[in-house]
Amino acid sequence: MSHQQLKTLIDPVKRIAYEAGRRIMVIYDLGFSVEQKHDSTPLTEADMAAHEAVEAGLRALTPQLPILSEESKPMSFAERASWPTYWLVDPLDGTREFIKRNGEFTVNIALIDDHEPILGVVYAPVIGSLYYAAHGLGAYKRSGLDEPQRIRVREHCPDKMIIAGSRSHQTPEFKNFIAQLDNYEIISMGSALKSCLVAEGTADLYARLGPTSEWDTAAAQCIVEEAGGCMTDTRMQPLRYNTKEELLNPHFLVFGDQSINWAEYLQ
Repeated sequence: MSHQQLKTLIDPVKRIAYEAGRRIMVIYDLGFSVEQKHDSTPLTEADMAAHEAVEAGLRALTPQLPILSEESKPMSFAERASWPTYWLVDPLDGTREFIKRNGEFTVNIALIDDHEPILGVVYAPVIGSLYYAAHGLGAYKRSGLDEPQRIRVREHCPDKMIIAGSRSHQTPEFKNFIAQLDNYEIISMGSALKSCLVAEGTADLYARLGPTSEWDTAAAQCIVEEAGGCMTDTRMQPLRYNTKEELLNPHFLVFGDQSINWAEYLQ
């Protein structure tokens, strides 16, 4: 897909994310009930309201492209293996943070082409932060009604590195990993915002050594990469999408300083 095609998609996708965020906030402000999905993860009316808003917006924008959302009906690899290009969506990333009412949840919309994210939008409606990027066009952050600002990773770790950590998912593997590091501070954050902290240079590293799904990472990966950083598996290879039956990611690392072999700190 050309730079010009991507450029024409960015603003409409941002508007779709804003609309999903608006629908989430209506429910967030009014109160909501919580159900359990078959995999024991929580589900609220806001997840479904955001899913419907994003799906309707993307279908109107690009009727020719398939959409894979966390809240879509389950789909086999045989059905989606032939998709060269498709939308990958987490309509409400951080449902646990939504339920806790701490504001650290996002709408994630990514365009995948040839197994790589080439456009990504991450919107945090409570915080008012919108991150977006497209392949070859750079990464940006818009705070509230301010003009968007181009963002870059911090390419050289300071003596005391800043690590973005999960507020809801700190695994034994993560604790073993940070035990290998000398001097650090952890910022706890929910959802795809952890990767965005690396993209904007607020954090140096995010290590996710626990389960995630492909819709959790795709939009943020495009933003991180366009900001000059990396999102890799533990072999330091970029995450890829729609390559297998299951939609689970491997453990992964998000970082700006590419001179460090972060995999050496893994036990």
